[in-house]
Amino acid sequence: MEIKAVDLFCGVGGLTFGLQKAGIPVIGGIDIDGSCEYAYTRNNHCQFIKENIEEVTGKEIKTLLRGADIKILVGCAPCQPFSSHQKDKQHRSRHKDWKLLYQFSRLVKEARPHIVSMENVPEIKNETVFDDFVNTLKSEGYTVNYQIVNVADYGVPQRRKRLILLASRRKNEVVLLPPTHGTYVTVKDAIGMLPRISAGEENNIDPLHIASALSEKNMQRIQHSVPGGTWRDWPDALKLKCHQTEKGKSYASVYGRMRWDELSPTITTQFIGYGTGRFGHPEQDRALTLREGAILQSFPPDYQFVPQGEAIQIRKIARHIGNAVPPRLGEIIGQSIMSSLPKERKKVKDTNG
Repeated sequence: MEIKAVDLFCGVGGLTFGLQKAGIPVIGGIDIDGSCEYAYTRNNHCQFIKENIEEVTGKEIKTLLRGADIKILVGCAPCQPFSSHQKDKQHRSRHKDWKLLYQFSRLVKEARPHIVSMENVPEIKNETVFDDFVNTLKSEGYTVNYQIVNVADYGVPQRRKRLILLASRRKNEVVLLPPTHGTYVTVKDAIGMLPRISAGEENNIDPLHIASALSEKNMQRIQHSVPGGTWRDWPDALKLKCHQTEKGKSYASVYGRMRWDELSPTITTQFIGYGTGRFGHPEQDRALTLREGAILQSFPPDYQFVPQGEAIQIRKIARHIGNAVPPRLGEIIGQSIMSSLPKERKKVKDTNG
């Protein structure tokens, strides 16, 4: 059997990379952000289509999947409207990306893939748009399974809870594989071998191993920070005014150092900033580098995000990395899909090595 997949909202290719590692050929990825194209095509060797999801047609998806015995449509719609970090929680539906999941369901109806997978933050399950997505799949004849997982249970070295949906209109339903890691991959396991660098410096071999500069005040703060501690460990002169308010006292995880022997916090688009979370390096006086953030997201250490010689735009690449589906999670999704396919397909794969 021939298998083909298309990745909606593909970004720099975390999900695509994982699916292909699991043995699922991805024909192409679709995303409105053209700045993702180099990383997507360079690492995944498949087509990047820069297009607004609202303008993508089912006919386009059908053309990409033409000839396949098993047609798969996957995607992670932007999670910002549903995230726990969303400031306007009472009016999430006002966010410009809130309705993009409806475009996903429209393409499912128009293209009729055999298997659908969607990944997002857990909070999405409380939204009408998610209920409508699930109901649309069911009305189209799909068997739908979804669950919330901690990606650390599958070997990603960070605390990151995600909702994974798998739907199939074939005889065999698709169910997410059980956890693969009883022992977590720690921060030290993941990035402990990388060369030391200082705040504001770039490694001369890997340009992505680059750390943001720190102000003199923040340098003093991180020097007084202990792994796993909080800003409460600082001398009073270094504490911010907001820390004195009742609301500020509850934000203990900002300006924090990670611990070598634990998981990293969720890698967000702001992981390069010492003051935006517990993103301080366990022992070096700086925040995470781009390469460290990518590895903690489970990207391989040689994943290329920019052409050789191109200037590094730290904030842009951090956004790409933080928004990505962890490739290891993509691999688990791919393996779950492959496990649902007929035994003959697996035998053919094994015979061909």
